[in-house]
Amino acid sequence: MIPEMKKLISARLAGNVLLIAMALLMVFHVLVLIGVVPAAAIWGGQVQAGTGALIVMEIIAMGMTLVFAAIIAARTGYLKAGRLRIVVKIGVWLIFAFLLLNTVGNLASGVAAEGLIFAPITLILAFFAFRLAIE
Repeated sequence: MIPEMKKLISARLAGNVLLIAMALLMVFHVLVLIGVVPAAAIWGGQVQAGTGALIVMEIIAMGMTLVFAAIIAARTGYLKAGRLRIVVKIGVWLIFAFLLLNTVGNLASGVAAEGLIFAPITLILAFFAFRLAIE
């Protein structure tokens, strides 16, 4: 299965798709913070708009997104990993696991947008993270 996956999609393409997704995710989080995207559509509908909790959750999410983007950029070759090469390799596997768990969470949230829109997206991104991880 893995050799076929390597033929199906290159690690560079997988990394590029993931980096674009991380950039779009940052935009999404900014849109949540400024109120364009309703808070009820995310976080399982449990965090209210205009609250300190929403701001904290979004800042944490944005920080994680930046860390994920740095790991992906390093694994793809856009950033030099140097001595942190093993951290980057482990990091990509952690991103893969996070995306799989996020898919399950989106499906279980009870918020229609999370189940119908975000779950398939995170599953596809998990596929790309897996491809990057096996390189």
